[in-house]
Amino acid sequence: MNNVGSEIEETPLSASGTAPDVAGFVDLTQHEIQALKTRWNLADAHTHQRQSAGQDKIVARLPDLWYESEENQQAYFERRFIDAFFRLHKQPTAAAAGKTWLSYSASVSTMVAAMYLMQRNMSVGLIEPCFDNLVDLLKHMKVELTALPEESLADPARIYANLSTLETDALYLVDPNNPTGFSLLQYGMDGFREVIRYCKDNGKLLMLDLCFASFALCDEKIGRIDIYKLLEESGVSYMALEDTGKTWPVQDAKCAMLTVSDDIKEEVYNIQTAVLLNVSPFVLNFLTQYVEDSIEDNFASVRDVITDNRAMAVKAIQGTVLEYVEPVVNTSVAWFRIKPEDLTASELQERLLQDEVYVLPGTYFYWNDPAKGERYIRVALARRPGTFACAMHRMREVLLGYER
Repeated sequence: MNNVGSEIEETPLSASGTAPDVAGFVDLTQHEIQALKTRWNLADAHTHQRQSAGQDKIVARLPDLWYESEENQQAYFERRFIDAFFRLHKQPTAAAAGKTWLSYSASVSTMVAAMYLMQRNMSVGLIEPCFDNLVDLLKHMKVELTALPEESLADPARIYANLSTLETDALYLVDPNNPTGFSLLQYGMDGFREVIRYCKDNGKLLMLDLCFASFALCDEKIGRIDIYKLLEESGVSYMALEDTGKTWPVQDAKCAMLTVSDDIKEEVYNIQTAVLLNVSPFVLNFLTQYVEDSIEDNFASVRDVITDNRAMAVKAIQGTVLEYVEPVVNTSVAWFRIKPEDLTASELQERLLQDEVYVLPGTYFYWNDPAKGERYIRVALARRPGTFACAMHRMREVLLGYER
């Protein structure tokens, strides 16, 4: 209890001391920026937990890693990072292909992909719900979007037929999905095979956002398949995006990876080089240590804090107006359905914010039909457990004030 209390004292109040007016925010990132100023930030899915024992040793070596990064070529650190990352993620085909390009963030890699779509005037069928910055980046590039309901992928036997209703040039999936935790990985290779078969048969570009894939590895009942082997053997046109940003507590020193099929490699590479020269060799060296640490501890440092905080969150909402939505993959966020029809996510978010608990409403995730999102809120789990426990206690007190 003393540790919990000290964590409350160390966490600053919101800048103004009063709940801000969030009604005019236009995207989730604006909410997340405000949440960074709030006592209990449960908004962004970035990693805010503390270091594990193994990770503490990496931090202690930062000066050595800095000077080591001055002594070798850029290509050395790129290759070592890519090899370690794909070894951890059990993607030997991608590691051997030698056509993965690095960026400072998933948003930068997504922007490269969006620029390719814009140049070719391609329309996109995008999964709904999903994190709204995917939508915004595509819209800013004037890419025409059509919503693909996540439920369309729920039955492998129906995937091909359900996708056949799409009239877009590309299909864009997030797997595991943010915020729901849905994943085709629950079907082994069958679900992805059907998606790939549809795209190949119909000449569609397949785009895969795999930024939450580390949590599939953390989940013993799921794991990962060598998705790049399926993609390469099929001959489908594809772009696949991976990221470190949601996995390790590295103060947002992250790296994203974009891997593409051979038929579009030259065009996408020319866009990539127009956007970025390289990722810092120090950041790559630093991140490689975290990847190797997770190989050594079998993801325990990542999995344990998420598991514990998820259990706290599920317990906190029992007997309240919220209902936990069971995910396929236990990612670093939890998705809750609001039971009373007369209570909206926007209203609940604002009420929680009065007590300095910042959660995200589902409206922005349902980018094509925000009204559906009024039934849900999202809670980020990658937090210091003591601080998270305090936030859950405060959140439960607020929730119990509503009639069930």
